[in-house]
Amino acid sequence: MPTSPQAPDRNLALELVRVTEAAAIAANRWMGRGDKNAADGAAVNAMRVVLNSIAMDGVVVIGEGEKDEAPMLFNGEHLGDGSSPQVDIAVDPIDGTTLTALGRAGALAVIAVAPRGTMFNPGPCVYMDKIAVGPRGRGSVDINASPTENIGRLAEQLHQDIPDLTAVILDRDRHGDLIEEVRSTGARIRLITDGDVAGAISTAWPNSGADILFGVGGTPEGVIAAAALKALDGELQGKLYPRNATERQAAIDAGYDLDVVLTEDDLIKGDNCFFSATGITDGELLQGVRFHDSGCSTQSLVMRSRSGTARKIDAMHPLKKLAEFSSITF
Repeated sequence: MPTSPQAPDRNLALELVRVTEAAAIAANRWMGRGDKNAADGAAVNAMRVVLNSIAMDGVVVIGEGEKDEAPMLFNGEHLGDGSSPQVDIAVDPIDGTTLTALGRAGALAVIAVAPRGTMFNPGPCVYMDKIAVGPRGRGSVDINASPTENIGRLAEQLHQDIPDLTAVILDRDRHGDLIEEVRSTGARIRLITDGDVAGAISTAWPNSGADILFGVGGTPEGVIAAAALKALDGELQGKLYPRNATERQAAIDAGYDLDVVLTEDDLIKGDNCFFSATGITDGELLQGVRFHDSGCSTQSLVMRSRSGTARKIDAMHPLKKLAEFSSITF
C-alpha cells in the first residue's frame, strides 16, 4: 500500500477514447473504397475536432502523414482548449491506411499522450527498427542480437519450446532475410500487412497467440506502441532507421545517434502516459465499427501506465443525434 493513499486523479485515456472513436467511425465510411488518403483525411479531421474539445494544452510531437503523403496532424500543432495539463501527443489516425482502403482486417485509430517534454521526437526519421515482447519476456531480448538468439532466449525465459513461439513481422520486402531466419529457428510467424501498433500490443495481450515482434515500421507507431506497452508492463526496443542517405545525414546533423537503443522508457519518459485505440476494421485485438439502423457501435482499448489499468470499452453511437450538434461528418 502507498504511504500516502490518494483518490484516483484524472485519467486522460477515458477522454481520449472519444478521439479515437470519432476517427474510427469517420475512417470506416471509406472502408474498402480504395482511397487511403480520403480515409486518412476523414480520420484526421474527426480526431482534430475532438482533441480540441479536451481540457489540455497539447502539442503534437509525432504527427501522421509524412511517410504516407496523406493529410496530417502536423508536428508542433497545438490541440486542446489550452488549459492544464501540458502534454505531448503522438497520433496515428489510421494505423493501417491500406487495410482500411482495401477493407482488410486490423486497422485501428490510435493516440498516445504523455506529460510535456517526456515524448521522444525522432526528427527526420520516420522509420524505426523494433523488437517487442510482453511482460513475461522482459529482459530476454536485445535488438542488437540476432533473431535466432532472441527467439532462443525468449523460449528459455518462457519455459517453452521454440516451435510453440509466434513472431509477428510486417510483410515487407525489406524483411525477407528476417523472415527466413525466424523460419529457420522453427518458430512460427504471423505476417501482418500493416498495423504494427496492434502487433506490438499483441505480444503483451493475454491469449493473443503472439510472443515477439520484429522488424522495421513507423516511428509514430513505435512511440504509440511504447505507451501501450508501458501500461501492460511489456518491453520495446527500437533503433532509428533512416530510409536513405539524405535522411541519415539529416538525422546525424540534428544530433541523433543512430546506433543508440531506445527503450519504451526512452520513447516515453515517466510513468503517466495514456493510450487509446479504437477498431476501424475487425481485427484480432478489437472489433471494427459496425453500422446499424440506429447508428453504429465501436470497441476501444484504453490504458494508463501509472495504474496499469487496461479497459475494453464497447460503445453505441446514435448518429442521428450526433448529427444535430456535431461538426464531424459521420
